[in-house]
Amino acid sequence: MKIRHTQNVKERLQQAHKLMGISNRLSEDLEIIFNKWAKIKISDPNVKRLIQLAMVPNKEVLNNIQSGKENELSSYFINMCDRVFEYGMSSPSQLTDTTRGTLFGAYNAITGYYQNVRSYRDEEAKLKSLLFGGTAEMRTQRGFKLCEEFSTKGEEAFNLN
Repeated sequence: MKIRHTQNVKERLQQAHKLMGISNRLSEDLEIIFNKWAKIKISDPNVKRLIQLAMVPNKEVLNNIQSGKENELSSYFINMCDRVFEYGMSSPSQLTDTTRGTLFGAYNAITGYYQNVRSYRDEEAKLKSLLFGGTAEMRTQRGFKLCEEFSTKGEEAFNLN
């Protein structure tokens, strides 16, 4: 039996090593960010605001939030935001020193909602939503950006006008 060592295999191994290095660097960068967020306190009203802005499904809802028209928000949207907030306030993973009342905890509430609370048709739908450009990925990315802004600007981060 002969095993051919082709250039293609070598290139693939080099790509894999490169990706592993990138992944390792990303992991280190996220650890630094999350540790920073774990030291930043955030009030419950600001957590609710962050959740609303991260979970907003369209421009109309965003405009209603920005102009204080809470009564024009759909019950579906309000209930979803309430479930995210409830998860953030009651899940055992949210009650540690690094999550309770911190910016990291607020971000973790959003990601935790999509991973542990939200119902999906099946595991494939969940995977697509979380990792392949689905609703969960988009909204957790928006939440991440809002948290980054809050970490430098405080409440001003929520003034999106």
